[in-house]
Parts: sequence; C-alpha cells; structure tokens
Amino acid sequence: MNQPTPGQPAVPVLALGDVLLVSLQGELHDGMAEQLQHDITSRVATSGVTGVVIDISGVEIVDSFLGRVLAEIASTARLLAARTVLAGMRPAVAITLVELGLTLPGLVTALDVDRAMELLSRGGS
Repeated sequence: MNQPTPGQPAVPVLALGDVLLVSLQGELHDGMAEQLQHDITSRVATSGVTGVVIDISGVEIVDSFLGRVLAEIASTARLLAARTVLAGMRPAVAITLVELGLTLPGLVTALDVDRAMELLSRGGS
C-alpha cells in the first residue's frame, strides 16, 4: 500500500451529508489503523456528523488489533454523538472474528454501504 503524503490522511474519510464514509482497501498496517482512528475522531468532533460508515469490503483480513481499533472508533464516535456502522464484511472475516473471540462492541453491521446508509438514515441500530 502506498504511503500517504505528508499532511494527507492514510485512508480517505469522505463526508456525505451528515455521514462520514471510510472505505478500507487491502491491508491496513497498525500505524495506519491508529492514524485512521485519529482522523475519524477529529472529523466527527469538528464536523458534527451523526454517522460513520466504515466499508471493509476491500479488506481480506481483520486481525485482533484492527478489530480493537474499529471497536474503539465506534466507542469514541458514540461519545461524540455519532453512530458507526461497519459495512461489507466478507464471510471469511466474520468467521475469523468469531474464531478470535472478537465481539466488536458498539459496532452495528450492514451487508453493504447502501444498507449502512439506510440504517443511519432511519435511526436504526
């Protein structure tokens, strides 16, 4: 994966109305995951968005560290009055998370980004 240029986020965080959309692609190294957590938290705090959608359809492996970071993003966003939906989880990723015993507290899941946006728009969790 390419290194971000100085001053640019490692993973783009896009604003769609009152929702932030983050699309993860490929392998996300630990440092990039921590930077993503910081970037999302900063954007939620400064923009007043009410939802965050994290699309992991392009991720083949979610290890325990990334799982913890995703859960922490959801917890932090919730404290800042935004809900987080994890979208596009592959079956193999779901199986791995169960095998690792990771529950991802605070994360609501959706099959794809469209369904995640629908969940946020109707206030469901």
